[in-house]
Amino acid sequence: MSHTLEYDGLSVRYGRGGSAHQAVDDVSLVVRPGTVHGLVGESGSGKSTLAAATVGLVRATSGAIRLDGTEVTRGTAGRRARRRIQLIFQDPHSALDPRMSIGTSIAEAMRASGRRRSRVERRQRVRELLELVDIEPDRYREPPAGFSGGQRQRITIARALAAEPDVIIADEITSALDVSVQGVVLNLLRELQSELNLTMLLISHNLAVVRYVCHTVTVLRHGRVVETGDTERTLSDPQDPYTKALLDAVPVLGERPDWGSVA
Repeated sequence: MSHTLEYDGLSVRYGRGGSAHQAVDDVSLVVRPGTVHGLVGESGSGKSTLAAATVGLVRATSGAIRLDGTEVTRGTAGRRARRRIQLIFQDPHSALDPRMSIGTSIAEAMRASGRRRSRVERRQRVRELLELVDIEPDRYREPPAGFSGGQRQRITIARALAAEPDVIIADEITSALDVSVQGVVLNLLRELQSELNLTMLLISHNLAVVRYVCHTVTVLRHGRVVETGDTERTLSDPQDPYTKALLDAVPVLGERPDWGSVA
C-alpha cells in the first residue's frame, strides 16, 4: 500500500519583527501515492525548510501537513503519523554516528516501525537491508569511516527503509557526492521506489536529477510555489519565467543539456 503526503497552505517563518524571514510561504502540494515528487529551486528557496517542518525539526507557522489525511503536527495520532515519514539527509558523512557500526545505526532506526524483534531478527533484517542497497551484508559490524561517500549514502537509505516508512523525503542526497557515483545512488533510488512502491519527495537543485527520477515537480522561489505539474511537461515547456531561468542557468558546452542524463 502506498500513501499520500499533502501540504496545505504551509508557512514557516524564522525570527520575529523586522528581522523575521518567511522561509516557506503558503505552500500547497500533494505527493501522490507511489510516486516521486520533485521539489526544485535555488539555494534559499525554502526546500530544506519544508522538509525539516515535515519531520518536526522546525515548527510550521501556519498551514497543515497531512499523511493519509492525518495532520502530523497535532496530537498522539499526528506523532505516530510523523514517525512514518523518514528523511534522508544531504551529507552522508555527518548523517551516520561515527561511534556506531553501520549495523547498529540501521537497527536503531527499526524502533520507529513499532515492531518488536529479537536480536537475531534485527541482525537478519540489517543484512537484508544492506544487501538491498548493494552493500556487502557481512560488513554490518564496520564503522562508517570504512565506507566511501556513495556507500554511506546507500547505508542511510537502508537506515531510512529500516523504519518501514510510508513516505521518504530525500534532501539533496547526491549533491555531496562525486559525479561518478551520483548516478549509482539515483539508479538505486529509482529501483527501490519501483520495487517497493514508495511515495517519495525528492528535493534537488539539479533539474537533470529531477527529470531522471521524478514523476511530478514543484518549483519554489522565495518560499512560494511558482509552478507545478508533470515533470516532463514542466521542464520541456515551462510556463513561469523563473522555471525558464533555472533551465537556462544550467551550464552547457555548445548545446542544450540532455535532460535524460544525470551526470
